[in-house]
Amino acid sequence: MPILAYIATAVAAYLLGSIPTGFLVGKARGIDIRATGSGNIGATNVFRALGKGAGILVLFADALKGWLAVQVAAPIIAGWVSGSPSPELEDYLRITAGITVILGHNYTCWLGFKGGKGIATSAGVLVALVPWALLIILTVWILAFSITRIVSVGSIAASSTLPFATWLTSSPHDAGLTAVTAALGALAIYKHRRNIQRLLEGTEPRVQFKKKEAAP
Repeated sequence: MPILAYIATAVAAYLLGSIPTGFLVGKARGIDIRATGSGNIGATNVFRALGKGAGILVLFADALKGWLAVQVAAPIIAGWVSGSPSPELEDYLRITAGITVILGHNYTCWLGFKGGKGIATSAGVLVALVPWALLIILTVWILAFSITRIVSVGSIAASSTLPFATWLTSSPHDAGLTAVTAALGALAIYKHRRNIQRLLEGTEPRVQFKKKEAAP
């Protein structure tokens, strides 16, 4: 029975994560987001290509996928398959859901297994699994972005900090959960490999904040 629970959780979470929110929002506007800007379907590229409203919508929708997989889908499947699951089984299923929902977003089956970088979806997962660790890495993201005005620098810095934040905020220190978040952080950094190349070349775009025009 536990094996069935793991399989059902992984499949459900992957399919939830695979919903290509950014692509769908772009299509609704008559734009293939994959052919615009960086070609990524995530919130950052949608923000640049379609504006603040569309970017915020995709950001929250992608984060919601991660939260729903861990906080809703995994417990429902645990109860459906096992009747009265042990707390340990439910915790493992939540972790399974967290991993596979991010994989679904990053490698969606609906777009030839090409998707986003998983930052927003990972944030939704972390809200459910390790909220205090998320608060730490969100602070790191804000600081790194404020200094550089480069979104990818903030994301890479936050991803690098994630396992340490998990270790510090889990009580008692949870080596297994730390290892899982280390793997998630490594995956996020890997998905930013092109950004890292552009950073090395000095061509990674910075966010420009428009200045208000002076009154005539």
